Amino acid sequence: MNGLPARRLLLVHAHPDDESINNGATMAKYAAEGAHVALVTCTLGEEGEVIPAGLAHLVADREDTLGAHRIGELDAAMAELGVTDHAFLGGPGRFRDSGMMGLAQNRRPGAFWNTAVDDAAPYLVEVIRRVRPQVLVTYDPDGGYGHPDHIQAHRVAMRAAELAAEKAFRKDLGEPHEIDKIYWNRVPRSVVEAGFELLRAEGTKTPFPGVAQVDDVPGVVEDARITAEIDAPAYAAAKAAAMRAHVTQISVDGTFFALSNDLAQPLFVKEYYELVRGRSGAPEGEREQDLFAGVGV
Repeated sequence: MNGLPARRLLLVHAHPDDESINNGATMAKYAAEGAHVALVTCTLGEEGEVIPAGLAHLVADREDTLGAHRIGELDAAMAELGVTDHAFLGGPGRFRDSGMMGLAQNRRPGAFWNTAVDDAAPYLVEVIRRVRPQVLVTYDPDGGYGHPDHIQAHRVAMRAAELAAEKAFRKDLGEPHEIDKIYWNRVPRSVVEAGFELLRAEGTKTPFPGVAQVDDVPGVVEDARITAEIDAPAYAAAKAAAMRAHVTQISVDGTFFALSNDLAQPLFVKEYYELVRGRSGAPEGEREQDLFAGVGV
C-alpha cells in the first residue's frame, strides 16, 4: 500500500529502555525480516534514577538533564535493534515523566499522568495513520506494574487506536486506519519462576548484590493468558546490546540484568504477548508464533 512494507508493527512505551527490556528481540527480529518497526516513547524518562556514579549529576533534583541524555541512549539502543522509525509522543519533552505513583511529580503541569488522554492521543493517531500498522503492542491496563506513565501509555494507545479508525476524527492527521491486532506485553508466571530459580542457582556468579522477586517483573500473568510467543534466540545479543545502551538505567550481566535497585532478574529472549483485539492466527488452543499471523487472510 503506497510503497509501505507488507508488515508494519507499532510499539508504544512509556520511557526509553522499556522497549528493549520488553520487546527487544521481537523488534530486532521483525526489523531484520524487513517489517516496518516503529516505536513511540511517551516521555524522556526524566525522573529516572541513574546507575553510574559519574552520571549522577543528570538526575531531576540536580541538573535535570537526564531526559536529554536518554534520547541518546534510545538512539543507540535502536541502532542495535535495527529500528530506524522511533519518536517521542508529540516530540521530545512534550510530556514529562510522572515519577512513581503517589509522588508530587504525578501532578506537575505537563506530566504525562496529569494529561487528559484525549489531549495526548491525537499525537499517536498521527503516527498510526502514517505508519498504518497491522499490529500494535503496548501495556495492559495496569501498565505491567502500576507505574503511572505505563498506565497512561496503555490508555493513550488504546484510545488512539480507536480514534485513528474514525473517518470523522481529525482529517488533518491523515487517512483513517484500523489496526488489525493489539497485543499487551505479558510474561507467563512459570517462565518467570524458572528464570528466578536459575538466577538463585547461579547468583554467586553475578555482580548484583540482591535478587528481585517474581512479581517485580512487569506483566506477569498465569500461563493461560499468553496467546503469542516470539522465540528469537538469534537476536539475543541484539537485545542485550540494546539494553546495555541504556547505560543510566540498566546493568546487564550475561543472561541477567538489574535496574537501579541493583536487584538481579532474568533477561528473557523469548517474549510473550496477550492478544486483546483481533483474531488469532494460530490453531485453537495454540499460541501464535508470529504477531502478524492471520493478518490479511
